[in-house]
Amino acid sequence: MPSQTPALFFSAFEPSGDALAAPLIRRLRELEPDRPIYAFGGPRMEQAGAQIIEITTENAVMLGGVLLQVTAHWKRLRRLDKWLAEHPVAMHIPVDSPAANWSISGLIRKRQPDVKVVHLVAPQVWAWATWRMRRLRRLTNQVLCIMPFETDFLGRFNIPAAFVGHPLVETITPDDQPPRPFTGDTRIALLPGSRIAEIEKNWPSMLASLRELQKKHPNVQARVAAISPRAAAMVRRIAQVQTASRHWSDGFEIVTGQTSATLDWADVVLVVSGTASFEVAAHRKPMVVLFRVKPIQWYFFGRFVVNTKTFSLPNLIGESMGLSRVVPELVPLIGPHDPVAQALETLVTDDAFRLEQWENLGKILAPFRGVNFIETSARQILDHAPPLSTSTSPPHFPPTSPPTSPPSQTSPTLPT
Repeated sequence: MPSQTPALFFSAFEPSGDALAAPLIRRLRELEPDRPIYAFGGPRMEQAGAQIIEITTENAVMLGGVLLQVTAHWKRLRRLDKWLAEHPVAMHIPVDSPAANWSISGLIRKRQPDVKVVHLVAPQVWAWATWRMRRLRRLTNQVLCIMPFETDFLGRFNIPAAFVGHPLVETITPDDQPPRPFTGDTRIALLPGSRIAEIEKNWPSMLASLRELQKKHPNVQARVAAISPRAAAMVRRIAQVQTASRHWSDGFEIVTGQTSATLDWADVVLVVSGTASFEVAAHRKPMVVLFRVKPIQWYFFGRFVVNTKTFSLPNLIGESMGLSRVVPELVPLIGPHDPVAQALETLVTDDAFRLEQWENLGKILAPFRGVNFIETSARQILDHAPPLSTSTSPPHFPPTSPPTSPPSQTSPTLPT
């Protein structure tokens, strides 16, 4: 017999969402052990205490094309519709992936109109397709934002939001030692992306830029941080083809599953735009950010739906605080790799530039300090969920109460 206690329902469609939601689910189970928690998700969410209705994170990238993805999701919605007939839900907690999650929120609201919807991670509506704001507002009781500028931006559209910190900041010790002067033996970390498509686009330009730098400064050391064996194999294959020599690996090494350790080791970083750029910032390492785009994709599509002229997370946070661009970003990168090579050489050889960037990275990390992601998110969720019963003791939170939004911030600069 299904539990009739209104449940929390999580839905995640990426391995990153599985990892993000798992510790929060574990904390919610501690605070309200009698509250059922169900999920579309992955193994980490299951280990944390959620009852998995369907595994949805294993084939997040490659499902055989758009048509198969749409068909699989439509069938999933039909199964969820039947499940909802027997399971009352108090709250839906979509974890990132708005394209998949909004249809789930809409279905749950249709079947159970009183369900609250609290988004874990703000959809990047500030970056592209602002027309989605109306739908987000309709399917939202609260948005839990992991970037401090997002609350002000969503507030402009009357969408309730709270800043809950970022889990990366809590697990990383930033480098509080100023960058060492350039002596020719600089250590460079290269982060070519987590998805195979990102690596195929960006790694050739990263490698060519590294090769040019090492011709001028042969003692420069380099380490490529691959997120998985598959990613490492792709890095290796492209390097072999591009170098056309058995000495393809001269001047750099590839490590797998050691991103944080590689960033601790590095003096500077060349990184593909995305969450990885914020991870680099959390380590407080000077960086150059890039993301290659095909000309036809950008000129005939991208430039019409993208709302921002700033793309990297460190720069978005910095601009919201009144800083100029904190890190060089080559996004979108179209054409030769020369701008990447030039930016990387400047970062490596210009001591004053590295020091300025290191100081500004310290400033952009300031809003995250003292904001515990798990505790703040759990408080927001349980504040919006109906109580289990009048006899149930309220959950116990630590005595400190982190702010729900950072002070004195403005929205990121967006084109009018």
